[in-house]
Amino acid sequence: MVAALSESLLDDAKRSAFLADAKEVLDAEVSDKGGASGLAVKGGYAAVKKISPSIVPDALESLAPKLVEQLEPFWQEYKAAGSGQFADLLVSKSDEVAEALLQVTDARANASSRPALQKVYSSMRSSAKKNVIEALPRLGDLVQRHAN
Repeated sequence: MVAALSESLLDDAKRSAFLADAKEVLDAEVSDKGGASGLAVKGGYAAVKKISPSIVPDALESLAPKLVEQLEPFWQEYKAAGSGQFADLLVSKSDEVAEALLQVTDARANASSRPALQKVYSSMRSSAKKNVIEALPRLGDLVQRHAN
């Protein structure tokens, strides 16, 4: 049996490096957004960071276990195939992967006690799936790099 993804990414020895790289991936994805929707994403991201400068790293820290859990079945499928890139598998199943990951952020936003955060998330939620799908190549590379 292949080791659980959480053991590969979130154990004490690897967690900090994985989360630091995850923040870089998130920053790069936001930075690459263009057009009117990109401006909205960039504005929302900036607004969230303005609420609290540590909010992004803190959110990644707290959401990572649930996000990794959602990626686990895809990782197991990838490892069972024995070849290729994890990013390619994620992209081939983009709808399913995006929905799985968004379940985590939806639950977190709904449980938030910060109305400003809920408002920003709500305003960006309609385009979230598209943005998650666009991030899957970088996400897959990040996971594969840290899990191997």
